Amino acid sequence: MTTLHICSPDLADAEQLLEFECANRAHFEQWVQARDPAYYSIEAVRRAIQDAQADRDKDVAYQYLVKMGNGSIVGRVNFTAVVRPYFNKAVIGYRMAQGVSGRGYASQAVGLALQEAFGALDLWRVEAVARPENAGSIRVLERNGFVQYGLAKRSMLFHGVRYDLAHFERHAQPA
Repeated sequence: MTTLHICSPDLADAEQLLEFECANRAHFEQWVQARDPAYYSIEAVRRAIQDAQADRDKDVAYQYLVKMGNGSIVGRVNFTAVVRPYFNKAVIGYRMAQGVSGRGYASQAVGLALQEAFGALDLWRVEAVARPENAGSIRVLERNGFVQYGLAKRSMLFHGVRYDLAHFERHAQPA
């Protein structure tokens, strides 16, 4: 398997990030709410990168690009809803290019992000949410030590249909 690395987005990544988002837009929109169409411009992507850098500086969210050894972007992983002090937790989200599905890259990217979360970010707990129908995403979480702790019935309205959401957690230190 190809070795991946994660890095914070930089303005130098803007054009490649826009290409990644445009190329995978329909694939992503099968599972998550669609971005505003205005996002799909170089100016908007640059603003989003600057916003991500500001969120990092404020310790409220951390975004990472998932890159192959040649520098091409194949995914994104992020921590949002950072809560400090007392909890030191965040929610992880990730998306991988359709062309790399089923190759273990998502599991590898989430593993790299968890190293960052429990290392440099000093988080104690990371939460995740997945629709039960998204078996691939659930496998990625389970491979990375997440355990399901709840199921919210009919809690998400997506494309006019109400879906259940499975809630997962992973702790820095095993119980």
